[in-house]
Amino acid sequence: MPSESYKKTHERINTRATWHDYNGGIYFITICTKNREHFFGEIIDNKMQLSKIGEYTERCIKNTSIHNPYAEIPLWVVMPNHIHAIVIIKNDNNNVSNTEWRNLNEEKNNVMQAIANKQGKLSTTIGGLKQAITRFANENKIQFAWQTRFHDHIIRTTEEKNMIANYIENNVARWEYDKFYNTPN
Repeated sequence: MPSESYKKTHERINTRATWHDYNGGIYFITICTKNREHFFGEIIDNKMQLSKIGEYTERCIKNTSIHNPYAEIPLWVVMPNHIHAIVIIKNDNNNVSNTEWRNLNEEKNNVMQAIANKQGKLSTTIGGLKQAITRFANENKIQFAWQTRFHDHIIRTTEEKNMIANYIENNVARWEYDKFYNTPN
């Protein structure tokens, strides 16, 4: 059993909807880099010029369904310091086994597994994506870091999905007005 100090140090406020299990649905996701640094490239003449890690991020997003057959990302944009995506999680409970996430460190694993069980397939998908990109950066000695967590919005209507799709498709052109816009340090 984890100590009280471990629990307090690793306890997080749950920002997810408590009434939703995140094992099925359509979501608008935003994932940011640490300190909103421009790791993925730059926008020049209204076109996203991807860096090496930005190109790898594109490939990872395109291949998400290979590693997570229950997940589909039909629309996304990689920006200099963040990613926006529409993520569809198919409600099929046969694709993920809790035993896949176990490792030798039982105490830590039990705490992390409890968190993963609460978050569902959406967090598993996004966590895997972030992990793969981080691994690529480390293997290629590329300076890179994520902001912790990610933002999600449950898409409930076709109208809402269409508005978000329009936002994603026009994000590069509207970069100067984006709330994540900043110039690199």
